[in-house]
Amino acid sequence: MSNDSANSGSETGQQRFERELSRDAFQGLKAVLDKLSSDRETLRKWVEAASSYEELLSKLGYKLDLTRQIHVQDCYSRLGQAGGIRAVVPYHDVPTHSAFPVLINFNNTVTITPKGVAFFNEMLVALKRQLKVSA
Repeated sequence: MSNDSANSGSETGQQRFERELSRDAFQGLKAVLDKLSSDRETLRKWVEAASSYEELLSKLGYKLDLTRQIHVQDCYSRLGQAGGIRAVVPYHDVPTHSAFPVLINFNNTVTITPKGVAFFNEMLVALKRQLKVSA
């Protein structure tokens, strides 16, 4: 029995959220969420309430901006107020050999490809399922 299992009875909802989000399976989602909000309790609340990735972004105050593809290297040159990009999350999913970059913009939009939305939506659903199982 692992320490996580042994301690789950006294673990708070916030601690469980942080533990599950920190698992390797959710590292891409965690990387994006860490850039979107530093208020961890609000983040947990909206993750639990959202039924989709787009809804989660909306609850966090961001609008989805879909694009056909994202050239990550070009985006780094646009980091900052002048270029409009607040953060670049160049997530690469090793098991699928796929890149799902996410751009967080100063105008409260999140730029992502449709495949990226589907990927992070699946990841959000899996996280929510895991949070229910470990509750």
